[in-house]
Amino acid sequence: MSFVTDFAEIVLIVGDVRKAAAFYENVVGLAPQTPADDAWAWFWLGEPGTPRRLALHKGPLLFEEHSPYPEGERWGRVHVALNVPRGRLEDATAHVRAAGVAVYGPTRFEWMNATSHYFYDPDGNLLEFWSPDPE
Repeated sequence: MSFVTDFAEIVLIVGDVRKAAAFYENVVGLAPQTPADDAWAWFWLGEPGTPRRLALHKGPLLFEEHSPYPEGERWGRVHVALNVPRGRLEDATAHVRAAGVAVYGPTRFEWMNATSHYFYDPDGNLLEFWSPDPE
């Protein structure tokens, strides 16, 4: 039984919020929800106004002191897969490459009928442009 109905948000810890925000807006192509400041930047994942968001943050998170990992290692680098329609996948990866970012792939996943390309943000988080086959 699942109590979860949808994905709400993910927060990535970054070293420089404004620099990371510029990357996510100009390279990844996400729409900002709010202007970036020194501590936070919020982006829409999908259409603006939907309940799915990505945040960039510098500093501790709520309840970080309860993490089972030692200070400085409580939140590791993460992998975020972003759904890109197949008809836009080549343009999206070309846009990332044009910004001077190395893109790896394509990688084909037969078991989920999808193709992906991977790249890293300036803080070492692995991003994926995941594209399911058109129906």
